Amino acid sequence: MRRYLLAGVLALIPLLARADVVVGSWNIEHLGWNNDKALPQVAHVANHFDLLAVQELMDPLAMVRLEEHLEAVSGEAWSSMASHALGRGTYEEHYGFLWRESEVAYEDGAVVYIDHGDVFSREPYSARFRDAATGDRFTLATVHVVYGDRVGDRLPEIAALADYWQWLDEIAPDTPRLLAGDFNLPPDHPAWEALRARGARPAPEGRSTLATTAGQYASLYDNLWYDAGRLTPSDRGILRFPELLPLAHQAARERVSDHAPVYVALHGAALVATRAAGGELVARPPRAGCIDLNASSANRLAQLPHVGPARAADIIAGRPWRVSELRQINGIGDGRLADIRRSGLLCGG
Repeated sequence: MRRYLLAGVLALIPLLARADVVVGSWNIEHLGWNNDKALPQVAHVANHFDLLAVQELMDPLAMVRLEEHLEAVSGEAWSSMASHALGRGTYEEHYGFLWRESEVAYEDGAVVYIDHGDVFSREPYSARFRDAATGDRFTLATVHVVYGDRVGDRLPEIAALADYWQWLDEIAPDTPRLLAGDFNLPPDHPAWEALRARGARPAPEGRSTLATTAGQYASLYDNLWYDAGRLTPSDRGILRFPELLPLAHQAARERVSDHAPVYVALHGAALVATRAAGGELVARPPRAGCIDLNASSANRLAQLPHVGPARAADIIAGRPWRVSELRQINGIGDGRLADIRRSGLLCGG
């Protein structure tokens, strides 16, 4: 099996067991919306992993299309699965798993968590997989924690993950666990103490979200929490994909994702970044008359759904913006952001 090293990979291995699988987690921003996603480049990045948990999947058919691109890029067979739609109000997302059939096999137990307390906006999704060569089994779960209007909106879901972690052990006893996702909270926040107390540890360090400045990265909202009692880390990393693609940093944010994937490996497997072949991709020019978050007047911005004069002033004061960052404005949550995008009024939205 080919394995490489870029900036580190985390080996997650049950004691006395051997497994050789690279596991990734990636928020592929609004995968499945009509947003000019560069799927060949997305596939190039995803091909660095043997098993990938995906957040912000907007349409399960997009997972099928990505699977097809992966098979074309890798020359290997891939499989995928997706959850049903999850969310509150008009805004919904799916979760997905993609895996390279030569390295990983689906075992059983694909299930969306039954959230009796109605804490999660998008309940976590999990499945049990096995290493195709050794038969070693492990559970991979994924979640996209609500962003909300403030950090406090995220804390109930973070706290509930401790009970979810325990539940994963109850449904698959003695199976190593891995919790992947976009948590919208860095791993050093005190809210994580309950999960840490149950033996979970965060894997990657650094920053995983692409800043608006070329080459810069912001918060470590993306992570993989591993079962420290059953898994022994050897290395870890964040795959800074813009360096691998024929796309400038800003174009990579817009056409691939504003999140970099995080990854770990089982039994010392390692990963190195490989550059994509092919010529330069050029982002499509803005449509004439569209509303530009970073250039349009207050009157034009106020024409967006749920914006109005007050929020238009907030947008101007906070420039520059990425569309997904509008959730930072008071009163614009996931549902209203979805309405803004679907209006078709935004340049590149």
